Amino acid sequence: MRPFLLCFIFFLFLGFSLMVMVMAEGEGCNPSDQKTLLNFKKSFPNSDQILLSWDPSISQCCNWGGVKCNETTNRVIGLEVSIQLNGTIPNVVASLTFLRTLRLRKNPYLVGEIPPAIGKLVNLVTLELSWNNLSGRVPDCLSNLKNLWFLDLSFNKLSGTVPASLSSLPQILEIDLSRNQLSGQIPDSFGHFSGKAPSLVLSHNKLSGQIPTSLSNMDFSRVLISRNEISGSALMFFNASKTTEIIDISRNNFAFDFSQAGFMNETLVTLDMSHNKIWGTIPSSITDAILLQNLNVSYNRLCGKIPSDWHMKYRSQPFDNSSYLHNRCLCGSPLPPCKPMI
Repeated sequence: MRPFLLCFIFFLFLGFSLMVMVMAEGEGCNPSDQKTLLNFKKSFPNSDQILLSWDPSISQCCNWGGVKCNETTNRVIGLEVSIQLNGTIPNVVASLTFLRTLRLRKNPYLVGEIPPAIGKLVNLVTLELSWNNLSGRVPDCLSNLKNLWFLDLSFNKLSGTVPASLSSLPQILEIDLSRNQLSGQIPDSFGHFSGKAPSLVLSHNKLSGQIPTSLSNMDFSRVLISRNEISGSALMFFNASKTTEIIDISRNNFAFDFSQAGFMNETLVTLDMSHNKIWGTIPSSITDAILLQNLNVSYNRLCGKIPSDWHMKYRSQPFDNSSYLHNRCLCGSPLPPCKPMI
């Protein structure tokens, strides 16, 4: 009798636990968010072939693939979808008002413009719409996202100019608009970010004109603006008082006196200014950049003796000749010796 009673209690407890789990499963998703997600899925022509876990008859939306919910409120705070989307970004996504992360990336058949409705997602911290086939302009409405830290619209077909309004994002840490078809100048407003200067990634576009002098006010952690058509000076990025880690201004039309450059001795890791029209000498102070690991000043108009006696902390060997080739009259190791002055 006693074993029977213990067995009965055990199964009673097990049944109660399962009932609680089922109840929790049913209550774990906000009905409004679940409806929005289903409408998001239905907006794509191939809805019957994608997001197969998004089935309310099997589980609630907090357990669906690519969906993340707040553990306390059960509101959807994250949406990440790759590979599957075919069509345009639907306006209905703006109804996920608690969303903090939106990643729709590597969807080669995701086309059309970025909908202005995304500007209503004011709780967003991360917006990543990279490696798609989005076109049109970068919308000004993104400046409404005052909580945004990371903006990544890279590897698309976006055109038009870089919105000056992005500088009004007070908490932005990185702006990546690389690998698009953006044109015009870098906005003067990018010298007036209200918060800490973000990483600036604008490489592989069609940007032109000169860099506004206002950018000298900013201490960008990374500056990647290679493969554009930018001209004039880039000296505003070279200052010993800054803390920049990467400067890549290669394959542009920059023309300035490099001998006037200063260097971030304790932070600079990568400097690539190859394929420009930069003249002057290489300042000897560059040898004090102790963290420098990558250097390319090739294909310019530099002259004079290459500095020696490097003080690099994590690189045991000096840079080879590929770092210096095709300049007007650079000399000294690893290039041929300088000719003696007569």
